[in-house]
Amino acid sequence: MRTAFVGLDYIVDIVHPSGKLVQKGGHPLDGETIARVNRIISLSGEKNWLKILVKVGFVPGYVNLPKQSPFFGAVQTLGALELGSNGTDFHPDLRADLVDMIVQKPRVSAFYCTSLESALRANKIDRLVLAGVSTPWAVQATARDAHDRDYSVVIVEDACAAASQEAHRESIGLLSRIAQIIKTEELIQL
Repeated sequence: MRTAFVGLDYIVDIVHPSGKLVQKGGHPLDGETIARVNRIISLSGEKNWLKILVKVGFVPGYVNLPKQSPFFGAVQTLGALELGSNGTDFHPDLRADLVDMIVQKPRVSAFYCTSLESALRANKIDRLVLAGVSTPWAVQATARDAHDRDYSVVIVEDACAAASQEAHRESIGLLSRIAQIIKTEELIQL
């Protein structure tokens, strides 16, 4: 089975203590989660999987920001998620230099208005291994889109995070109906 690892939104504004969304009440990722993601990237290389990182962001001036969106509406006011800013850089401890491709997305799902699917099809990928933040948003939206596009979906649960453990657990429970849920150490068996 041809496989791709897709890591979602491990960017400064969302996961680093200095990030603008973290400072407005978000929760930074702990070093263990970033270490697990780095392990997944390394293992993906060993297995010859396509390695992709995805980041959410909006062009300077926010012309592609859906201002009416309750989810994204305050981003411009905060000066967050502007492509080209430090906030849309990947977490400094993340080994983004080891991936094959970086995808920029303007919405929650990694498939919406991006080059992700064309890259997956060009590489004859039929299984996606997903991890990212946040579990109830980017991970769930991307997993659902992948499922509906007939990809086999695997979620690496301990490399995902949400605003609360409860939200994370609930989301993983829902995702278990359309995806295989595993831990980082179980990837060796795929």
